[in-house]
Amino acid sequence: MIRVDAAWFAVEPLDMRAGVDTALARVVNVFGEARAHHAYLFVNKRANRMKALVHDGFGLWLCARRLYEGSFIRASMTSERALSLTHEQLQAIVVGLPWQRLDERTKIRVL
Repeated sequence: MIRVDAAWFAVEPLDMRAGVDTALARVVNVFGEARAHHAYLFVNKRANRMKALVHDGFGLWLCARRLYEGSFIRASMTSERALSLTHEQLQAIVVGLPWQRLDERTKIRVL
């Protein structure tokens, strides 16, 4: 199992033909550096494919996921180029759930 202490989600789409070197260059460009035990997530323009680059402390893992139906919920275009994800948000984004509102749904305000 690959240890992931922090996850980051890039706002700008990535060409899914990109390999490890291109994805690493994007990580360095967007995030400043690739830190050990951090995962960096990218989606394509159509939001039906996702790639995750993980630095495990020894090398790099590049994982891909493709949805045959539906799409991943992308980050809204903000002034920020990347967003930090909680562990729960990471789990939700991978399966296509509304990860942006996850914290709101865990609270009960009115009975």
